[in-house]
Parts: sequence; structure tokens; C-alpha cells
Amino acid sequence: MKRIDLDDLPPKIAALLVAAEPGEEVLLVQGGAVVGRLTGGAAELRPAAEDPEPPPEERAREIFEQFRASIEDEF
Repeated sequence: MKRIDLDDLPPKIAALLVAAEPGEEVLLVQGGAVVGRLTGGAAELRPAAEDPEPPPEERAREIFEQFRASIEDEF
């Protein structure tokens, strides 16, 4: 799937794409010919975190290992 970041587009074009209602079509035209067609849809809600956080003990072990490695590198 190709992805277009709306922040990379000119503001007028980004606003046009965001304003498309669910089911409304937006035609992409170049040189008078239709080269693409986008259909507006409802916004997707994604879970905040896809990867569950590790248990606190595991996270503490990881932090300690990083600290120990940085101390060993220093001396």
C-alpha cells in the first residue's frame, strides 16, 4: 500500500483531501485525464500501543544493563 503524508502536501490540497466526506470521490487529474480516484472514508481508530509494555521487572533489568554497558564503555 502506498502512503501519502498530508504534512508533505501543499495546505490547499491537504485540506481538500481531509474534507472529503465518507463515500465522496476525489479525482486525481493530470493533463485533463483522470489518473486516480480516491474515496473518502471514516477515520480509523487505532489502539494507542500496538506492543504491550514489558513488565516493570523486565524494563528495570533492561535499564540496568544499558547503565552497566555505558559504565563499562567509559572505563
